[in-house]
Amino acid sequence: MDVKIEPSWKQQLAGEFEKPYFKELTDFVRKEYQTATVYPPGACIFNAFAHCPFNRVKVVILGQDPYHEPGQAHGLCFSVQDGTAYPPSLQNIFKELEADLGKPIPRSGNLLRWADQGVLLLNATLTVRAHQAGSHQGKGWETFTDAVIHRLAEARQHLVYILWGAYAQKKGAFIDGKCNLVLRSAHPSPLSAYRGFFGSKPFSKTNDYLLATGQEPIDW
Repeated sequence: MDVKIEPSWKQQLAGEFEKPYFKELTDFVRKEYQTATVYPPGACIFNAFAHCPFNRVKVVILGQDPYHEPGQAHGLCFSVQDGTAYPPSLQNIFKELEADLGKPIPRSGNLLRWADQGVLLLNATLTVRAHQAGSHQGKGWETFTDAVIHRLAEARQHLVYILWGAYAQKKGAFIDGKCNLVLRSAHPSPLSAYRGFFGSKPFSKTNDYLLATGQEPIDW
């Protein structure tokens, strides 16, 4: 199957595109875009990969579902398009960034600036129906994104995996903490941010590890 995804990822994931589950997934997603309002825009489904080629990945942040309201999702977990109000989790991420590194709250919630530096902002599910959180879960996306993480874990070392909340921690449970830095904390959502997300200092810990392993830090 010819999947329009960044070439290095296409090479790494070629086997996935030929599996029965992926054909079923693409048939489902194609029909959804034809019959309902679905986010992100179709051209942005693989945006996280487009801005972060396989060999340039330094950091992996795992999310769960794309945002499901207009003007928000554009293919990067936790990120929103320019000019869009910050969802609560993103507000809390920026609050922790300010507390951790002293950086002022960014003027835009568009995190492409992170992705372009090697931060893979990967949702477990890459599409969603408008106004229906979780509506595309269990259709095959999770199998695909599991394969993404497994491929990175097999072929790359000295990455930072940022796992916020129980869902991300379960999805990344197999990652080797001896060869990588695995940062686990509560999710930044308002329901859990005060249970261990605030004060976890993921941004400074990430940069300290990147520097210690001879890599360029991220300009958060």
